[in-house]
Amino acid sequence: MTQQLLNTEVDAEASEVEEIITELDISHLVIEDDTPVDNFQSAQQQRLLIDPLYSSQAIPLPFIAEANVGLFYRLKGEPIVPDMLLSLGVQRAEDFSQRRYRSYFVWEFGKVPDVCIEVVSNSEGDELTLSQRSQQKGKTRCKKDIYAQIGVPYYVVFDPLRQIQSKTEMNQALLRVWTVVSGQYVELTAAEGITEIGQSVWFDTIGLGLTLWSGPFEETVTRLWLRWCDRQGQVILTGAEGQDMERQRADQERQRADQERQRADQERQRAELTQQRLEQLEDFMRSQGIDPNQIPDLP
Repeated sequence: MTQQLLNTEVDAEASEVEEIITELDISHLVIEDDTPVDNFQSAQQQRLLIDPLYSSQAIPLPFIAEANVGLFYRLKGEPIVPDMLLSLGVQRAEDFSQRRYRSYFVWEFGKVPDVCIEVVSNSEGDELTLSQRSQQKGKTRCKKDIYAQIGVPYYVVFDPLRQIQSKTEMNQALLRVWTVVSGQYVELTAAEGITEIGQSVWFDTIGLGLTLWSGPFEETVTRLWLRWCDRQGQVILTGAEGQDMERQRADQERQRADQERQRADQERQRAELTQQRLEQLEDFMRSQGIDPNQIPDLP
């Protein structure tokens, strides 16, 4: 994959370079512009997609799950910046002081990400078709076309506010997923897409799925979210959710232990009361001249 992505540029320069190239020159690439672009919902959604993967151990390390990191697939031109990317079998370098280690350069990691997710926040994000503004800027390919060209195995578009619902885009679906088949994208989700909470789609090569979920995240307000799930559609818990579940489980265990102690105390009290009554009965019998030990056992 790396060779294919760089063939054009490397071949063009090969005739001019006589020495052995040991490192690609990326000094001209803008890898950090510090431009704030996300809204509250997108920022929360990105955290909800990243946190569970690291805190739950749903997939084995190493992997990289990141948001708003430049995906550089060629030496010239701008990168594409997915809202969230997941790449299996790779890990970040120890030293971030070198620019080559601070973004996702395909030629450094030796592969494209396995999943790229776009969360639609307006009608000009170019997720599935080019907006008029992008066309005026001279752009010729939407994000889906780019991801397909570089071979990202799974492309996900989540449109929680129904911003791009035309027939050529989401067509009334909240979630659509495409996968590479014979070098082209085909839709993994059904023709109508995913439209209801609880519906999910499974990624065989990753061992994870995605589902629509309604609930509170980082606050008490209930909202619609995109979440990772298992094959049965059960959401992968965040670290905080896992801790809450452990606390609830511990509280339930303490309650059961308290109930067992209460039952044991009640049994002991009943046994003590029975013994007291027996002793009182024996004392009364002796006061009447009857030896309790001489009374035969009942058949």
